Amino acid sequence: MARGASSEQAGPASPSENGEISHLITRIARAHWSAAAPLLGALGLYPGQELLLMRLWHTDHQTQTDLANGLRLDASTVTRTVQRLERQGLVSRAPSATDGRSMVVALTKEGRALEEPVARAWAQLEARTTTGLSERQRTETLRLLRRIEHNLLQKA
Repeated sequence: MARGASSEQAGPASPSENGEISHLITRIARAHWSAAAPLLGALGLYPGQELLLMRLWHTDHQTQTDLANGLRLDASTVTRTVQRLERQGLVSRAPSATDGRSMVVALTKEGRALEEPVARAWAQLEARTTTGLSERQRTETLRLLRRIEHNLLQKA
């Protein structure tokens, strides 16, 4: 307890005392981001940009709204990411032919060329992330993480 604080004001002794799993998930996400940064930085990308590119590699010519929904991000975050990728020459934007209010994002030749290098970087990240796990542990980890994601996406 902090000096001079009452037990009601002090809260838990550590951030994880009342939310150990939530605290660990936050720490793992930060560590994963930090491990990804140099791998992606070598390709001229920041962590997170590759996720938008991956969606376009799977299905090119998507509206920014579809990208935001697919990535579960707010529209302003996707707009900033698309603008940055556009400045880098990796994507282009144009008004939708069917809805003038929507912008369609498409890969450029340079953006398409990053697919294999990003796949290699993600393979390195996956190997580092799962070092020391057996195939059974990897499968169980995936199952548990999918369940946690499902829980978090449910409406309260």
